[in-house]
Amino acid sequence: MINIDRFLADEQDPKAVEKVAGKLNDLLTSGEEILYLAVQKKPAVNLLPDCIAISNKRIFYCSPTNLGLTMNFKDISWKNIKEVSFKEGLLGSKFICVPQSGENIVTDFIPKVQVRKLHQAANQQLEEYKELLRQQKLEENRATASSFNIPSTPQVIDLPIEDAIVIPETTGVELGNKEDEIEQKLIKLKTLYDKQLITREEYEHKKAAILDSM
Repeated sequence: MINIDRFLADEQDPKAVEKVAGKLNDLLTSGEEILYLAVQKKPAVNLLPDCIAISNKRIFYCSPTNLGLTMNFKDISWKNIKEVSFKEGLLGSKFICVPQSGENIVTDFIPKVQVRKLHQAANQQLEEYKELLRQQKLEENRATASSFNIPSTPQVIDLPIEDAIVIPETTGVELGNKEDEIEQKLIKLKTLYDKQLITREEYEHKKAAILDSM
């Protein structure tokens, strides 16, 4: 259940937060949590404000419909987002999401304090996702390089049987790749734990298993 108290510190509309949080609670997937929630504050009538919620997996756009009786939800995952930004104005600020393809998603009349924290939370999650992709790419490249470095058969010098010498495979490269692989696994495991996708117990158990494989 989403605790709405921590989303009221920046003068968010309590009624809007309560209504949106109740709906979002049913949309969250396993290991997903809401990190920040901002509420529109229109200069004239602000009876049905839109809301933006940042989770560790995506951005939610929440818009009341039918005089507030229902609500539309749209979301965009971090893998489909190119960047986020904001623009401050006299009557509030605009939060801008730039997708990998398609038009920018712009939400106006977000209070200045809220739009800054909204941008901070979104930008942090986007950077963490990009770093996770970079680490995965490094692992793939190392795995590909390792497959070319390991000879399929030992090299044998053509000598008489009594003097035949078998040259053993070089283990230095393999050892280095093994250490790199273990290091990357530990980094990836720590990332999962920092994002609260696994428990402390699971983290310690998997960490010990990785270190035992050295």
